Amino acid sequence: MSKRLFSLGQVVSTPGALELLDKHNMSPMQFLVRHVSGDYGDLCDEDKEANNEAIWNEERVLSSYMIGNEKVYVITEADRSSTTILLSNEY
Repeated sequence: MSKRLFSLGQVVSTPGALELLDKHNMSPMQFLVRHVSGDYGDLCDEDKEANNEAIWNEERVLSSYMIGNEKVYVITEADRSSTTILLSNEY
């Protein structure tokens, strides 16, 4: 695993996100590893830089990944108490 840049806290997922991942034979861990190591997925450069600043400023960190035609978000709360995997329409 790449270097962890921040703590994930308690990891939770919505049923919809788990169903999509299962449908595509993917594991939530794939996206958690990418998220915590600074691979924020399908974000613009400005949002990626905002995430890098958020790590040091103790703010929320958000990643976005396309799976098929759907977008999945991985969001770590500012206090690092939890990370949620959810579909974009569940945000």
